[in-house]
Amino acid sequence: MLYGLAAGVWTQNVRRAIRVAERIQAGTVWVNTYRSISYTTPFGGYKRSGLGRENGQEAIMGYLQTKAISISTALEVPNPFVMR
Repeated sequence: MLYGLAAGVWTQNVRRAIRVAERIQAGTVWVNTYRSISYTTPFGGYKRSGLGRENGQEAIMGYLQTKAISISTALEVPNPFVMR
């Protein structure tokens, strides 16, 4: 499959629904419903169905970069060439 925007699964077995939904290569999988959308729920596809996500916190991630900052509060400056 080239696209993977959304999919729907109908079942009475919740375990099966979760198992199948995890294996489906789509950005959104609805279980026992279809096209229910909230502005807080990330929306976007897999593969050739778009880039990134709209809505929710995931939409902001495309504009952010992760950075690690380490700060020592020691009173003395340790030797930076000694492994700790």
